[in-house]
Amino acid sequence: MASIFVTGANGFIGRHLVEALVARGDQVRCLVRPIPRIDPLRLLGVEIMAADLDDAAALKSATAGVDVVFHVAGLIRVLRIDDFYRVNQQGTAAIAQACAAQPTPPRLVLVSSVAAAGPAPLGQIRIESDPPAPMSHYGRSKLAGEKEAAKFAGTVPLTIVRPGIVFGPRDTAFMKILRSIRMFRCHLSPGFSPPALSCIHIADLLELLLRAAERGCRVPVSENGHPGLGRYFAVAPEYPTYAELGRLLRPMLRRPFAPIIPVPGPLAYCVGGVNELIGRLRGKPEELCVDKIRDALVTSWACSGDAARRDLDFLPAKSLTERLQETVEWGLQHKFL
Repeated sequence: MASIFVTGANGFIGRHLVEALVARGDQVRCLVRPIPRIDPLRLLGVEIMAADLDDAAALKSATAGVDVVFHVAGLIRVLRIDDFYRVNQQGTAAIAQACAAQPTPPRLVLVSSVAAAGPAPLGQIRIESDPPAPMSHYGRSKLAGEKEAAKFAGTVPLTIVRPGIVFGPRDTAFMKILRSIRMFRCHLSPGFSPPALSCIHIADLLELLLRAAERGCRVPVSENGHPGLGRYFAVAPEYPTYAELGRLLRPMLRRPFAPIIPVPGPLAYCVGGVNELIGRLRGKPEELCVDKIRDALVTSWACSGDAARRDLDFLPAKSLTERLQETVEWGLQHKFL
């Protein structure tokens, strides 16, 4: 039994992770934003600390005496671009600094994103040692967070996990995609040459995170000819485009004839811009924005899972098609679709 601290515990990935840790008997401490959506965590019997990532005293207290820190907290949508860097960069720096301040620094597993690495050239698959070249502010902020954490690599045992698109039960963003196909009987795909995607089901991501905490390579103080060491792409071995994803989902959603409709890049940017304006008027950021469109129109997001297979003996337990089917069935069963 280990003592674990999880940030972002009331988010999609964080809550699933906490449930998995509790199920295996770990003692879990959770950092959550001071908002009311924490009742499901209370039912799990975990220790809850409501604080923000800029609260140095709270972070120092939260990381005291724990064996592992899973830093999951981060922003994926914002009203102001600066918020990406405030949370994804500076918040990660604060977590790493809090870990480094402990007499025995805990193992730190940082949940980043393939967006931090940037897209792969057309027809190629990106590996961890490739020089990062993020395209969006979100990706740049996640890479900046990785670099902040790496500054403490001499003191804190650090492993970075970069998931692709994470989907599964309770994922509201993916459920919106499924609902759009089911309700409108079509699937909109950005651009006429949509990029190959890297995806992973939440259950497979959890398994990879647990293995990374147990035996993942550490990010070195200096790469010394080993770029990418201590970093792992968390991806399935299949790389469908957004259009192909729609074709896979159509029969699962009982919409076999839903057409795939490509959306020209300029029109996609217009839609993203309008959504941003709507978000600002409402005071709540929208999922589909200009920054998201920027990532949607690149060449490819195909990333290799070879490092995770080599070092962690990790391979998704089921195929991508099986995982998509499971997610659709969950959505139907729980009336999300």
